[in-house]
Amino acid sequence: QVQLVESGGGMVQAGGSLRLSCAASGRTFSSYVMGWFRQAPGKDRVFVAGISRGGRNSVYSDSVKGRFTISRDSAKNAVYLQMNSLKPEDTAVYSCAATERMVIFQIPGGYDYWGQGTQVVVSS
Repeated sequence: QVQLVESGGGMVQAGGSLRLSCAASGRTFSSYVMGWFRQAPGKDRVFVAGISRGGRNSVYSDSVKGRFTISRDSAKNAVYLQMNSLKPEDTAVYSCAATERMVIFQIPGGYDYWGQGTQVVVSS
């Protein structure tokens, strides 16, 4: 099992940047594919970005491609989401997720472990 705790959310103006962090417990962090999802009020949770176990491969949703970057640091048992050029439509609760499967799933059902989420608000 792994426990996930997100941090780094907050309020920022459009065009600004935020860096989200997700700290993972356990000694087998490198065994997990990691993902970031977001859920806006009244909407479903959607995929934002995912990264492979070794960090060599990453996948992004079209809505964030070129603006967001996912990365991981196995020494710190952490995964990050650097968010640049933020837009009001990026406002959501952002959650990190983990799976022991080898695929970077783009659906919530592909992940087994979830953090509690961190709020991001982008004002216009």
